[in-house]
This record gives sequence, structure tokens and C-alpha cells, in this order.
Amino acid sequence: MIRMPRAAAAAAATALVAAVLGAAPAAATGQRPAADRQPAAESLQRRFASAAAEFGVPEGLLLAVAYQQTRWESHDGAPSTTGNYGVAGLTRVDPAAVPPGADGPRLHTLDAAARLIGRPAEQVAADPAQNLRAAAALLAQYQRESGRAASADPGDWYRAVARYGGSDESPFADRVFDTLRTGAERTTADGRHVRLAGAPALRVDRPARPAPRSGDAAADCPAGLDCEPRPAAYALTDPADPSSYGNYTKANRPDDGQRIQYVVLHDTEGGYDGSLATFRNPKSQASAHYLVRSSDGHVAQLVSNRDVAWHAGNKTFNMHGIGIEHEGYAFPKDRPTWYSEQLYRSSAALVRHLAARYGIPLDREHVLGHDDVPGPVQANVAGMHWDPGTFWDWAHYLDLLGAPLPAHTGPPAVGAVITVAPAFDTNRPAVNGTPDRPENFVPLHTGPSADAPLLNGGTRDAADWRDKAVTGTHYVVADTADGWTAIWYDGQKAWFADPAGSVSAPDTRSGRTVLTPRPGAASVPVYGRAYPEAAAYRGHPSIPVQQVVPLSATVPAGQAYPAADAEPVRGDFYYARNINGDAPEDRTLVVGCDTYYPIRYGHRLAYLKSTDVQGGSAAPACPGN
Repeated sequence: MIRMPRAAAAAAATALVAAVLGAAPAAATGQRPAADRQPAAESLQRRFASAAAEFGVPEGLLLAVAYQQTRWESHDGAPSTTGNYGVAGLTRVDPAAVPPGADGPRLHTLDAAARLIGRPAEQVAADPAQNLRAAAALLAQYQRESGRAASADPGDWYRAVARYGGSDESPFADRVFDTLRTGAERTTADGRHVRLAGAPALRVDRPARPAPRSGDAAADCPAGLDCEPRPAAYALTDPADPSSYGNYTKANRPDDGQRIQYVVLHDTEGGYDGSLATFRNPKSQASAHYLVRSSDGHVAQLVSNRDVAWHAGNKTFNMHGIGIEHEGYAFPKDRPTWYSEQLYRSSAALVRHLAARYGIPLDREHVLGHDDVPGPVQANVAGMHWDPGTFWDWAHYLDLLGAPLPAHTGPPAVGAVITVAPAFDTNRPAVNGTPDRPENFVPLHTGPSADAPLLNGGTRDAADWRDKAVTGTHYVVADTADGWTAIWYDGQKAWFADPAGSVSAPDTRSGRTVLTPRPGAASVPVYGRAYPEAAAYRGHPSIPVQQVVPLSATVPAGQAYPAADAEPVRGDFYYARNINGDAPEDRTLVVGCDTYYPIRYGHRLAYLKSTDVQGGSAAPACPGN
């Protein structure tokens, strides 16, 4: 039985961000607050120094804390998905929206810190100078309450920093002190340059870690990541029907032949606790392998990586992927929000761990957003999800993965494989329903002009993926014009503004395979999933034959698309009918002789049959069925 995951996830998730955050300060409208409309000479660096000196906090410590909260971004006073405000990430969460027993001081540091400096919370949220003063005052209070002196040595402040991060067990404090050792330097989205010199010899008075909680060893996570098992439901929804179970499929990946090739990133469209409740309800028919909390980067493992979670809406990607949910919202309509730095860092640490374990390449054809997953058949294409949305910072995330975007080298050549590589902070295409802000895509046009229509009749809606090329993706250059580059995209030329090659960069991955239709073919079909041919089921009479049906899309002769992998993959289908695996031929993998190349066809991935294309390697010999 093919199950469509996440069918009920959105409806069962918790209330939208307005309910989680409560009434936001006026600065959350997306307009730059008046208090921050300062001349460039009004240095954010000096504001750090002034706040640190006023409250006796080491300047480097305040810099490192704020870097780990926001990378020194003010986000124009808008809150994160979990209510962090300002450069220092102070929190304000509506207590009525917090599940019983989950409320606590860490959710209300904005108001507490504002009281310490005698300023209104709204001003502390919106004004970077007051935000840093309040954060420094709060750190100083935490240091006093830990029983320690306000030392000039940042290594003496571990307990205060851990409390600021919300938990002694979260990796926040360790990340702050790693930043102090290595240093950091960047220019923020509003043009303010900040630098923290590294102190490699820093010694930290770090208290002993508590003993691991019972059961923690069951979570497959890297060392140092705050991670726990929180199993998703595996139960019947109808006691009389053994096939009516949720929320995932028992398997034995990769030993059973289901190679793990992809990581798929999602957002929850709800809060952390509500999302856990969704995944613990078998009627949700939805799951993921992991869930990352926004406030502190805490990770829960919901489904063993051996098993097939129902997360992608495409069985091929479920079979061969690991799904990671992130607490947040792709496009809340009541205010702009941003994904927290701790969420990015925990997620990236987890993906690096999974990539090393399963041999997953760290590129955008294998580390995917849900928006990269194709509709398995044409009827599903229009309803595919588009999270984590246009505000997910792929450039920063790739940096954290250790796979940064390649450097720009000038205008690209026709036929070259390029990486779409706009600078996130300064890339601000118009998006309906939100003020000017950084976005992760470039709009695509039908011709080399900003006046040319958007591709495919597209719009400027965030959810409209027909006319967008997203950061980190790879395409073949089809044409160039003055300051414009065209790529082969969705079976046609797609143009984006690329002055002097400032948006495109060469694809620096080794061994790229570029595919074109086989000689003599006017066009070749495109598939949304990689299923085996009918003959593969002849030895499996109990397993229903799955139809191999192309999408209503083609690659015309003369066009070229990079293959995601140098070798094609065999079509396969994992059959799992009953909850106990006791149906005839239950938990059986059917593998075909037909092979497919995954490609990036438009915004999403797709498949081409190896027999339909040239440019790749010969398909491996089929062992038969």
C-alpha cells in the first residue's frame, strides 16, 4: 500500500505563529524601526563595546552570545519563529500558547531584561542598542545568581551563558565558547560590519555534564548534540484492519537494499510540542525521522533511520531519504519571521553526521528542501509542498555543512554547469505579502529583461515554485545576454539577472554528468519517481504491480541537465502491507532492471530513464528477477 505522508500534519499542528508569540511589538511589521535608522558611522561594534562595559560583561562574550543567537542580525525587529527578538535574541512568548508544564523564564527573557534596564519591552525588541544593553544586564544577573564574580575572563561565564541559552544540556554554551576561540566576522543584512577576534587559548570553567538520560543511546545523533528519542506512533487506526497503521513503515535500511541517498528538510507549520503530538497520533499518517526545536536546537528522533518515515509525499524519496522537521513556518501571513541560528546549527550538525554515515553527498541534489521533491505522478504535482520556504538561508546552511557556495568567476559560458549563488543578505526579490527582506531564490523570466513575463505564467507568491531557481541548485547554461543568464529549466530557457556573473558560480563538484536526449529523439519523458518495470514483479505474485507513468513533462532535443549522480539508480518499490509484516511477501523490496538518473528538471528534482539519454555511464548489468 502506498501511503501519502503528511496528509493531516498541517491540520493537526499547533496554532500559527501569532498564537505562539502573542502580541508582537510594533517593530514586527517588517518596517525598519526608527531607533535603528542610524547613519552608517553609528557602529554596531561600538554598541557591543558600550553595553558590555556598562554591565561588566566581557565584550567578546557578548559578541559571541549574540552571534550564536542571530549572527548579529536585528531582522528589523521581527521575531524568530519562537519569539526571539533583536540582535541578542531575547525571547517573548505568550504563556497561553505554551503547553502545560513547558512554560518558564527562558521564554520571557525580553521582558525580564527590559525591566533590568528600565526600558519598555517594545523598545528593547526594536532598538539594537537597548537590546544589547538588556542582554548584557541579563547575563550579568545570571552570573551573580550563579554565585560567581563578574570576571573579565569570559571563560568564567559558562553557567550564565548556558542559562541564557535556556538549558544546561543544550549545545548553546559550547557553541558560544567555540565562537570565542575561533572568532567571527561578517557584515549584517543592514550593512553593519562586526568582528570578534579569536582567542584560541581560551580556557573555560565548564561544569561536569549530567549523566545521560535513560534511552538517549537509542537516538542516532552526533556527539555533543542535545538529542533524545521521542518515537512516533506505530499503531493501528482500525483494530479490524492490520493494514490501517501509522505513522511509518518498518524496514531495515540500508541493509535491505534501500540505499539512503537524500536528506529532506521540512518545517512543521506549528510548534515543537504540537508537532510531537501530531507524530504520536497514528491517524496523522505522517512522520519524520527527526524534529529540531527552534529555541535551542534540541533534536528529537522520531523514527529509526532503518525505517521509512512518511514525510516527502513521494514514495521513492521516502524509501531513499531521511526527513528532518524544523520548528517554524515557511510563510506566516501575519508577520515576517526567521529561522533561529541554533536550529540551523543543530540541523547542519545532524546532516553532517548522517552524510558521513550513509555516504550522502553534501550538495543541493541530495540535501533537499521539501520543495525539491517532485510529484510522483502528474495528479500530485500541483499539491506538492514548498517548505521550508523562500526565507530559509541555504547559503548559510551550506556553509555550516562544510559545503559553501563556490566563488563567482565572472559571466558563465554556454554549456557550463553553474550553481545558483546569490548573496542571501542582499538578494531581495519581490515576494507578495511580505516587506523587503532577504530571499533564497532568483526569479526566472521568459527573456533577458526584467520586463519579460515570469516563467510558466508564474507569480511573485512564495508558494509559486514555477518561476524560481533556489540557492545552491545546479543547471546547464543555455544562453547569455548582457547581464543575463539563461538555464535549461523545466524544458525551456529560463532567464535571470546575472550582472558580471554575480549570481551564478561555476559548479566545482568533480565528475559531473550532463545528460541530453538520446540521438534521434525529439524529446524524452520525465518521471516523478523511480519505480521498477512490470516484469520485475513476476516473481512476486502477492505484490501489486506499480505503474510506471511519466509526468506531462519532457526534455526536448538540444537541452541538457546535470545528473545528480554519476551512476543511474535502479527502479525499486518497497512493499509493506500489514503492521506486523505478516502478509504474503510483506516487507519485500522489488528491484527492476530499468535504471534512472535523478536530475534537477525545474525547481524540483525528477528522473530520466538511462535508456532515454546520452552522456552518462552504461547501465549496470541486470541480475534478473
